[in-house]
Amino acid sequence: MISASRRTDIPALYAEWFINRVKAGYCLVPNPYNRKQVSRVSLAPNDVAVMVFWTRNPGPILPYLNELDDRGIHYYFQFTVMSNPREIDPHTPSLHAALETFRRLVDHVGPHRVIWRYDPIVFTETTNREFHLDVFANIADQLENLTHRCVVSIVDEYRKTKSRMVSLSKLPGFKVEGYQPLLHEAMFREMQGIAFERGMELTSCAEEIDLLSLGIKPGKCIDDEFIREVFDIDVTHKKDKSQREACGCVESRDIGVYDTCILGCKYCYATSSFDKALTNYKEHDIDAPSLING
Repeated sequence: MISASRRTDIPALYAEWFINRVKAGYCLVPNPYNRKQVSRVSLAPNDVAVMVFWTRNPGPILPYLNELDDRGIHYYFQFTVMSNPREIDPHTPSLHAALETFRRLVDHVGPHRVIWRYDPIVFTETTNREFHLDVFANIADQLENLTHRCVVSIVDEYRKTKSRMVSLSKLPGFKVEGYQPLLHEAMFREMQGIAFERGMELTSCAEEIDLLSLGIKPGKCIDDEFIREVFDIDVTHKKDKSQREACGCVESRDIGVYDTCILGCKYCYATSSFDKALTNYKEHDIDAPSLING
C-alpha cells in the first residue's frame, strides 16, 4: 500500500512529479531520520494494492487520474475541507474552491472513494465550539451524497507545532484553548448527528479521547476493512507500528518527504520550517526519482 502522503501534500504540490514516478514504475524515498539512507519503492501496478492520497487540494492531480485508472491502480482520497481563518490556514483553498474541487473529484471517482476530513480541530477564542459546529454543518450540507464518511480529530501538540501554537495565541482572538471534555464532547455528539442525518459515518483519527460512547468509532486512514469493502481486495491487517499508538492504520509505504509542504498550516506536524519547505518546493525536479535532492 502506498501513502501519498502523511508527510506532504503530493496531490496539491507535487502531482506532476508523482505521475512521472508512476510512469517510471518506482520512486526513491529518503529515510526521514537519515537522508543518506534511501529506499526504492515500486509503483508498478503489480506491486501496488492501493494508493491513499491525503490532500487539501486534489485539483492539480485530477488530470492525471486517468493514468492511474488505465494502469488498474486502486486509489482513494482523504480530502480535508474546513473553513479556518487565514491566521490558522494561510494558504489553503477557499471553502468555495474546495467544495467545487470536491464535486469534480467525486464526478471522477465516486463518493465512496473520497473521505471528507474535518481535522485537525483547533480551539481558539474565534474558532470555538459554536464556530466549528456552524462550519461543519454548512460543509456537511454541501457534501451530502458526495461522500459517505467524515473523519474528525482534535489537534495534537507536536514539537514542531508548539511554537506556532504559542505564536497563534498571541494574535487577538486566537488564544489556543485546550480540550474541555463536557463542552467538546457535546460538540462531537452534535457533529455525529449532523453527519448521520446526511448519510455520513463519522469516525475519529488517532484520537486518544474515547468518542465511542458518542457514536464515533475510531477510524483508520489506511483501512483494510474499507479497502475490502470498496475494492474487494484483501490487504495486510498488520497495524502500522511506525504511527502513533492511537492510530489504527495498517502498514503502508509513505513516498512523501518532510519539510516540503508550503501550505503553512499552523498545526502542521510535517514541516519544521516553512522557509525550508519553500526552498525544497522550488528546487524539486519533476523528473527526479526522489521528491527532493540529497
